[in-house]
Amino acid sequence: MAKGVVSIYAGDGRGKSPAALGRALQAAMEGKNVVIIQFLKGKGPGNSDFLRRMEPEIKLFCFEKSDENFEELSDERKQDEIINIKNGMNFAKKVLATGECDLLILDEVLGLVEKDIVSVNELKAMLECREDTGIILTGVQLSDDICVLANEVSKIETVKFKVWE
Repeated sequence: MAKGVVSIYAGDGRGKSPAALGRALQAAMEGKNVVIIQFLKGKGPGNSDFLRRMEPEIKLFCFEKSDENFEELSDERKQDEIINIKNGMNFAKKVLATGECDLLILDEVLGLVEKDIVSVNELKAMLECREDTGIILTGVQLSDDICVLANEVSKIETVKFKVWE
């Protein structure tokens, strides 16, 4: 069986998550099922209520419990959130192993590698569980070790132009 395509949207520009959500909408319009797991965004952004109305075609999961930014948490609370994040990663493996969806979006998962919460090898092992499920990974930091895991990489950067006066 052919493996699903792994896409990465990374870079310091804005629009990585919206691009992934656009792909989710395209897949849903084609009659496919999508699972989105968000990381490092606390309980999830304000648009999560809107996305939840798109069930059952698009299912959104946020495993973190805190409303605060991960970086602002105390060390003890960070450890609690790391447990929640690892639960989210285990759920992603289960989704891939069971073929529960056609497209799995792991929003800000590259930040987990950057913060040493998940290793590149753990991410690679999870991706190898996929059959024909497509996967989108988003995040800011991009390394060669991560690039080789993907079929396609889109680097998104913000370009500012000088305004004519």
